Amino acid sequence: MEATPGLDLDALEGLLDVLEGRGLLHDVVRAAARVLDASAALVDSGGTVLALTPPPGSADERALLGQGAAVTTIELFAGEPVGELRLRPRGGGDPPPSLLRVVRLLVAAELARVRGPERASEEAAIAFVRQVLAPGAGEADTVIARGRDLGLDVEQGGSVLVVRAHPRAPVEEGWRRRFLAVAERGARSAVPTAIAVLADRSESTSAEAVVLLAGADAATARRAGEAVLRELQAGLSGFSFALGRSRVATEPLELPRASNEALIAANVAEGNAERPSLAFEEMGAYRLVLSMMSEDPAELQRFYAETVEPLVAYDEQYENSQLVHTLECYFDADGNIAATAQVLFTHRHTIRYRLERVRDLTGLDVGSTEGREQLSLGLKAMRVLGIAAPGGPATEAGASGGRVPRRPQNR
Repeated sequence: MEATPGLDLDALEGLLDVLEGRGLLHDVVRAAARVLDASAALVDSGGTVLALTPPPGSADERALLGQGAAVTTIELFAGEPVGELRLRPRGGGDPPPSLLRVVRLLVAAELARVRGPERASEEAAIAFVRQVLAPGAGEADTVIARGRDLGLDVEQGGSVLVVRAHPRAPVEEGWRRRFLAVAERGARSAVPTAIAVLADRSESTSAEAVVLLAGADAATARRAGEAVLRELQAGLSGFSFALGRSRVATEPLELPRASNEALIAANVAEGNAERPSLAFEEMGAYRLVLSMMSEDPAELQRFYAETVEPLVAYDEQYENSQLVHTLECYFDADGNIAATAQVLFTHRHTIRYRLERVRDLTGLDVGSTEGREQLSLGLKAMRVLGIAAPGGPATEAGASGGRVPRRPQNR
């Protein structure tokens, strides 16, 4: 039997041998790449690279990871989408369509077989995380036993991270899955059992992940947070990020409290380009506001409404007014108008005019101690309540309508 042009029968036999011998997924991809005479990358449905054939740092690697020139992406299905195979020909031209189809079906089936039990385990772990971080998770012994069945030791509690991503430019569909995979990969570099889940409260133009670090102490949780932010900044360009880290929960029934702390810390970190990561214990004066929130959340909302909310509403109506941002910069500059003007690249007279508008809208004067205190606490209440200030990440290019919708608040 003569070989079909473009078909290497020895290479095809090699691929079948690897599959029959239940070889590693990386070996399967290498064998498939030889059949197709191409460099190859196998990526799962979450955007995680599972196997890569070209040498590290090579042009082929850069092209495959960045989906660069001359890269063909083949969707893999096994009853449902399971990932994609990216190919970059080595110079021999495109393989015959029938051969490409055979390799696609073989690789998809093998990926589904290998990842099937792992995915079932992941789904069970995600369900556990959602349950254990919600108030009223059940008896401690039951939670501990369920965690052990999944390979998670929550007997000593642990820590929680909340991380958000806001696109600054239009993004491809499915980016949230990649965001989740990258965040989890970063966390697992410090805590191998870390599990990340997408939060239900993610806005249409952003994404939020909650990461459980079972058994992690404060130092380990800090390293995990740093690794998550580093991985996201390196692996997802065109995004801004905010990350909040909880205090350590010393037993499993404290984990819902830790989840809430991480959420609040992420709220406060929003919009702070110089410090996008914040630990709950580093929140300083915000702790006073949190005390108010724990005792009477409605009172915190009322305090915000009486101080900063009129400024937020004004900024939303007049796009370039920047009253909230000006007030934040003014406090950061310790009330120095010249320094505020320098940060905002505007004239001192403009800053004075905006501060006068603040007084007119709120009845609070930054020139008085009482006015400064109330406005400063109002800004903190805004952050704790998770209300995005106009001019923050939501106004970056690519956001829907230029604004991220604020969460509705109970009045």
